[in-house]
Amino acid sequence: MTEGGLAFAVDVADMRAAAEAVAAVGDAVDMLKVGLELFVVGGPAAVRLGESSRLPVFLDLKLHDIPETVERAVGRACALGAKLLTVHASGGAAMLERAVARAQKEATGLEVVAVTVLTSLDDADLEASGIAGGVATHALRLARLSWSAGVRAFVSSPHEVARMRAELGPTAILITPGIRSSTSRGDDQKRVATAGQAIRDGADWLVVGRPIRDAGDPRAAALALQKELTGARAHHGNTASAS
Repeated sequence: MTEGGLAFAVDVADMRAAAEAVAAVGDAVDMLKVGLELFVVGGPAAVRLGESSRLPVFLDLKLHDIPETVERAVGRACALGAKLLTVHASGGAAMLERAVARAQKEATGLEVVAVTVLTSLDDADLEASGIAGGVATHALRLARLSWSAGVRAFVSSPHEVARMRAELGPTAILITPGIRSSTSRGDDQKRVATAGQAIRDGADWLVVGRPIRDAGDPRAAALALQKELTGARAHHGNTASAS
């Protein structure tokens, strides 16, 4: 698995549509993300989509349960060959620690990824749930908890990624959903940014679904995002060298 790149969220309703979507993007992406909807329909077969395309699979199940249950689920994800697996950071230190320990025990290369605050939520949503301080503060709070539990990969919106990078340092793997093109129309994602901005702010992996899936030419849409990603990385590298 590469150190970063473009992950295509295969958010479709059935395995046939998934296979078609994966074929449509081809090698224009660096990873496939299998989410809850597709996994409920396809199960292990959804993870095997990566075999035909020779791409690593990001299994985005956002596990949040008692530590024993999550540990066992991590073991099964390892057996399926997934390379990334999401758990909710809000599940607590014990859950996170056992998830990381199980992944290390299985030694398949799976990385446990802590989800901080969903991109569909904003400050008002957190306040309504009794969580003080706003999204940025809470995301960082959960990232610190997860880091202490041994997690080294994190999901946050593009709005928090710069602070996450500054807080966690260069070795953290930062994954950002909510990536949109400058011409994208609004949807249920509240905290979004362009691919270039997310990379400049320190993201490693960009997760993109609808802007690729719903494009008239999905491969061309993915390649356009890759071009933006590459340009941002080059600019970021030049800026870092000059500092």
